[in-house]
Amino acid sequence: MTASHQKKPDQLLKMTRIIKSFPGVLALNEVNFDLNSGEVHALVGENGAGKSTLMKILSGAYQPDSGLIQISGKEVRIKNPRTARASGISIIYQEFNLIPHLTVAENIFLGQEPLRFAGFLDRKKILVETNKILRELGLTIDADALISQLSVAEQQMVEVAKALLYKSQILIMDEPTSALSASEIEALFRIINQLRQKKVGVIYISHRLDELFQIADRLTVLRDGNYIGTHKISEINKQELIKMMANRDLKEYYPRTSPQPGSTVLEVSKLNIAGKLRDISFQLKRGEILGMAGLVGAGRTELARAIFGLDPIQSGTILINGNATHIHSPQKAIRSGIGFLTEDRKQLGLVLKLSVRENISLPNLDQISRKGFVKSRAEKELAIRFVNDLAIKTPTIQQKVNFLSGGNQQKVVLSKWIARHLDIIIFDEPTRGIDVASKVEIYQLMNRLTADGVGIIMISSELPEILGMSDRILVLKEGKIVAEFDAPDADQEAILTKALGGAA
Repeated sequence: MTASHQKKPDQLLKMTRIIKSFPGVLALNEVNFDLNSGEVHALVGENGAGKSTLMKILSGAYQPDSGLIQISGKEVRIKNPRTARASGISIIYQEFNLIPHLTVAENIFLGQEPLRFAGFLDRKKILVETNKILRELGLTIDADALISQLSVAEQQMVEVAKALLYKSQILIMDEPTSALSASEIEALFRIINQLRQKKVGVIYISHRLDELFQIADRLTVLRDGNYIGTHKISEINKQELIKMMANRDLKEYYPRTSPQPGSTVLEVSKLNIAGKLRDISFQLKRGEILGMAGLVGAGRTELARAIFGLDPIQSGTILINGNATHIHSPQKAIRSGIGFLTEDRKQLGLVLKLSVRENISLPNLDQISRKGFVKSRAEKELAIRFVNDLAIKTPTIQQKVNFLSGGNQQKVVLSKWIARHLDIIIFDEPTRGIDVASKVEIYQLMNRLTADGVGIIMISSELPEILGMSDRILVLKEGKIVAEFDAPDADQEAILTKALGGAA
C-alpha cells in the first residue's frame, strides 16, 4: 500500500489552546498538542518551557485555566490522576517512584497485587509476570532483588516495567533514558516499537536531542510557555530544532575552548579493586577535560569513587601534583584538592530540604566559621557570590534546593566545589536531566575551571557530549581501560566499537 493510500492514523489525544497560570507566571499560553495511535510524539523545550505543566494537566495533577482536551474524539475533564488512568493515560516520571526495601516484583505490582483464594497474595503469579516483563525488556534483573541493590539504570528500567502492566493507550515517558546505557536504550526503543504495533501513543520527553531523531515520528516545541510548532521528524534537523528551542545555533551547543594543558595534576597507576577495576593507569593534566566513555557497568563511576576515597583501593598508586597520596576517605580527597559531582545529585550531591545558602556552605564551613560557630554574614556573602557568579536562578538564597530546576541544582553542587579552589573535579553525568540552555551554562563553567588550571574528569553516557567537550577520551569496558583517543581523532562509532569489545 502506497503512502498516499495509507489509512490516516486515529487521533488518540487532542489538547487545544491550553492556558495555565500560577501567581505571577503564565506557564502555558494557548498551547496545542495532539497524539495519534501508534505514534511517538516528542515534546521538547528547555526547563521552564511548559512541558511538565502540560503533562501534569494531562495526568490530572493540575487543572487548566481554559482549553479543550479530547481523547479519541470525546471531550474529557481529567480531574485527578485516577481519572487520567481511567482514561487510558499512564506516566513514567523522571524521578524514581520506587520503594528501596521492596523487591523488583513487589514494586512493579505495588497497588495492583494479584490475590488468590481468601485474599492471599499470589506471589507465584507476581514472579512469573515480572519475569515475563523483564524478558520483554531484555533485562536480566532478578525479580527477587531489592530495589536498593540495583544500579540507577536498572531502577529506571523497573519504572518502565511498571508502566507496561497498565494497558494504557497513552503513555508519557519523561526522560526515560537519562540513566541508561546504549544497549539499554536499544532495549527500551524495542519496547516502544512494540507499543507502536499495539497502537499505543507515546509522548516522549527528552533533553537528548540525538535520540529524538531515532525514535520520534513528530515533535512539538514549547518555549517560555508558548507553542512554537509541530513538525514531522523527517522535516527538521538538529540545527533547526535547537534554534526553535533556544534561539541558539548548533555550534554554540558544545562551546569547548581548550586551553594549553599544563603539568600533570593527577596520575593513577595500576589501580585495582577486586571485581570492579583492573590495572587502571592514566594521567590528567591541568586545564584538561578527560572524558570517560563506556557502557553502564564498565567501571567509570567505580573509578571516580575510588579516586574520591569512597571505595577502598586494593592496589595501585595515586599521585597528585607528583606526590603519592593515600586517599582513604572523601575528607582526605577534598583536603588533597579533589571534588566530585555525583551522577545522582539529589541523593548524594545535595540536602534537598536545606536552602541554597546552606548547601553551598556545608563543605566550606572551615572558611566561614570561627571556634566552631558559623559566621552568618560570611555564609551569606559566600552564597550570594556564587548565586551571582554562576547565575543560579533562585528567588532567594533561603530557597530550598528541591524547588530549583535540575540545571540550577547542578550549579549549587558546583558552587560547593569551586569555593574550595580545587585542583581536580570529577563530573559524573554532569548534564543528566538538564535542558539545552543549562547544559551550555554548565559547559561554559567547565571552560572557566580549565582556564584556571583545574583538571576535569568527565564521565558521560552521551557520546556527543564526550566528543564535544573532551580533550582526550578514555574508553572503559569491564573495569579496564580499553582505548584512548585524542578528541579530534574520535567519533561515536570508534568509541562504541571499543566499548562493546570490538576493534576500531
